[in-house]
Formats: sequence, structure tokens, C-alpha cells
Amino acid sequence: MNALFRKLLALAGLSGALLTGLAQAQTTEAEVRKVDRAQGKVTLRHGEIKNLDMPPMTMVFRVADPKLLDGLAEGAKVRFDAEKINGQYTVVRLVPAP
Repeated sequence: MNALFRKLLALAGLSGALLTGLAQAQTTEAEVRKVDRAQGKVTLRHGEIKNLDMPPMTMVFRVADPKLLDGLAEGAKVRFDAEKINGQYTVVRLVPAP
């Protein structure tokens, strides 16, 4: 049973690595142009967003969680993930760029 358990753990690790790779592939670099906390929106000048088949541009996004805007300032360099949720482009993850 130890061999089977080790194989399952190895497969679980591989699955996690694949999911992590997919998440990183969707991450896009951007510059914050405007933060609208009252409306839960952020304007980003971003690179290509591959998972949305979107070229580089500047546009307004809704945020999935208003807490993503905490401490965010115009001019900040960030990395973000966006999805189309209920027909609206929505930032689901946003972190400072290193």
C-alpha cells in the first residue's frame, strides 16, 4: 500500500503543478491608471490577457472583491488575473508586481 500511496501523492503533486502553471499563464502585468473604490472598479493599462483573447489596452475592470483595491494607488505596477463573469470583465486576483 505504501507504493500506491506514494503514486497517488506524486499524481496529486503533478496536478497541483499543472494548475499552478495554468494560473500563472493567465496572469497579466499592468499599471494602475485609476482606482474607483466607491464603484468597485479599477482602470488598468495592461498587456495581453490570453485567457480572454484580449490585446494590450487600457480599460476599466470590476473587481470580484473590493478588498483587492485596498492600498492600491495610481501608477502602481501590478499583476492580475481577470475573467468574464456575468458578461463583465472582472479582476479576480491582483497583487503588486515584484
